[in-house]
Amino acid sequence: MVTMTLSVITSIVLLQAVLHFSLDQIKDKVDVTIYFNVGTPEEQILALEQSIEKLPEVASVSYTSADDALQAFRDRHSNDYPTIQALDELDTNPLGAYLSVKAKEVSQYEGIADYLKSDDALALNSASIIDKVDYSQNKLVIDRLNSIISGAQKLGFLITLILILISIIITFNTIRLTIFISKEEIGVMRLVGASKTRVRGPFMVEGAIYGIIATILTLVIFWPITVWLGRNMTDFLGFNIYDYYLSNFLQIFMMILLSGVLLGMFSSFLATRRYLNK
Repeated sequence: MVTMTLSVITSIVLLQAVLHFSLDQIKDKVDVTIYFNVGTPEEQILALEQSIEKLPEVASVSYTSADDALQAFRDRHSNDYPTIQALDELDTNPLGAYLSVKAKEVSQYEGIADYLKSDDALALNSASIIDKVDYSQNKLVIDRLNSIISGAQKLGFLITLILILISIIITFNTIRLTIFISKEEIGVMRLVGASKTRVRGPFMVEGAIYGIIATILTLVIFWPITVWLGRNMTDFLGFNIYDYYLSNFLQIFMMILLSGVLLGMFSSFLATRRYLNK
């Protein structure tokens, strides 16, 4: 039962890793793009870029020049002959440079958009060089994404808590049944004057041993499982669970070991309490 409990905890750890990876992938696809007027001097754009990079909410800022923007547009429409032909007929580059700003958290994009309207940004003549900022167009998507991420994290925590509580209750009842067999032995020890700590000690040590053995069994069980998942589910999940299991093996081992030992000892402590209070 302790092994099953630790298996549930290990499964939750791996599922949480997949969840966080998926959420991070979604976050990476969200940004705020600042488009500049055609012909804006690069020095002014770079000055605004440096000021944005100093914001605590900003994770990164990438600059795309007008020439690079034109080349990227050509690459995207390489199969659209009329569009490419129309570009070739122009004597000048119709596209301006732009900045792509990524925030540390999805909820912080609004703060970045507000900064662009602030006096600090206006002091850099941002109002005269910025053509548009796509935050207002993406605001609905960003707000929904922020709600989904927040809801997924809360739901994940709630499910984790419920499963762990169920596992603890099952383990506690199993150990209590084991100690029930020794209730007469506990009674005799109490009659001859043994203290509660002396009576409880061996059972808590036994519970700790259960936890250690269950930890080893759990890690052995999950080794082939993560190997199979790594080989067959990486393309589907976009995340190699086996690599995660190996790279974080020490942390997982320590967490499972601590959980197993504490679970065994705590369950033994509670289970013996009933007979020691008689």
